This record gives sequence, structure tokens and C-alpha cells, in this order.
Amino acid sequence: MKKKYYIYEMDINILNIISIVILVATVLLSFLLNKTILIKSFIINDYFIFILAFICYLILHEILHSIAYVIHGANFKNVTYGMALEKGVFYCLCKQNITKKNILISLMYPLFFIGIVTYIISIIYSLPLLHILSICNISGAAGDIIMFIFIIKLPKDIEYTEFDNETSFGIYTNKEISQERHFGLKYLGTKNTLKREDKTKIKISKVSKISLIIIILFGLLTKLI
Repeated sequence: MKKKYYIYEMDINILNIISIVILVATVLLSFLLNKTILIKSFIINDYFIFILAFICYLILHEILHSIAYVIHGANFKNVTYGMALEKGVFYCLCKQNITKKNILISLMYPLFFIGIVTYIISIIYSLPLLHILSICNISGAAGDIIMFIFIIKLPKDIEYTEFDNETSFGIYTNKEISQERHFGLKYLGTKNTLKREDKTKIKISKVSKISLIIIILFGLLTKLI
């Protein structure tokens, strides 16, 4: 069988539900491990610092994806970043075919390093800001977790790629995988080739720009009051 791209798209509504479930589970775990640090984490004295730290954490999440892509074989010139807050996503896209091993490792980088590891550190050293950021990152990695579970079941020789759609990806293979459905993902069909026209290194939608300005102004206002 000739190789082709099997296209899948994230179901944002389902991923949001999964994210909330993970958030509740992580908060309950924190309550059992260290109730004091959990309570302190939700008492925000400086909203501007929190908002700034939260945005930086989201950006760091995507940077870690890109670091993993490049370390494990991707060309950095094919990696792009962006925000589409109307879809509820910050993203890092690797617009070239990469191995199954590469994508599996890349998906886990942010969850492990600034989710699980920082969560443990925040518990041990009682760091409220780091704790709440870690919880948010673990919850926000719902899409990464869903994709990891889906891709790990696929044949070893598949190739993964992203293109000019921040919520979709392609699996390149000569195997028949159209029947491989997964909770949280929509199967859109197959393509022989993919368009990768957008080479902008950093792309921010108009809605994202306006939203970020409003969020930062709100943070500054709370700091001045």
C-alpha cells in the first residue's frame, strides 16, 4: 500500500473536559499530600506576577516541545510557534515528518519537566506559585496525554507531522490505520500530500493579541489598586 497521511484533529470540547478531570484529580492529590501548600497556592496576592508567570509557563511548555523535537532529529527551521486563544491553545508545530520515538518523547517533555518534576519540588519546598503553575501545566497537558496514548498504539514505523492547522496532525504510513479511533480525537480522512505554506516563526492571531493586552492591563490594574 502506498504511504499517505491519516489526518486527525483534536476535539477541543472533549479535551477541555479531560483537562478539568485532571485538574480536579491533581488538586485532590495535593490536598492529601500537603493541604497547606494547596491553600496557599489559591491565595493570590499579586495578580500581575501570577498572570505574567502563567503566560511564561505556557510559552515554556511549547519551547520544551520544540527542544525535544530538535534533540531527537527535527530541523529547527521547520518548527513554528503561535497562539490561537480563540481555540484555547498555545502551540508548537513541527512541520516535517518525524519518527514515532521523537513525537512520543516530545509530547512528554513539558508534562514531565514543568509538570511532574516541578509539582514534586513545590510540595517538598512549599512553593505556592510553582505549585499552582505545575497543576495548571499538568491539567493543560491533556492534549499531549491523549495523543501519546493514541500514537503509542500505532505501528513502530509510522511518521508524525504537523502542518498549517494548530489543532490537527498527520500520521504518515503505508499501513491501514483509518479504524484507529481514540477518545478526544477526530479522524478527518487521508491526504497524499500536506500544505505547509505558513513558515512564520511566531504566529499570533488577532484575537490572541487583543486577549493578551486585556489580560496584561487587568494584571497591571490589580497591581495599582
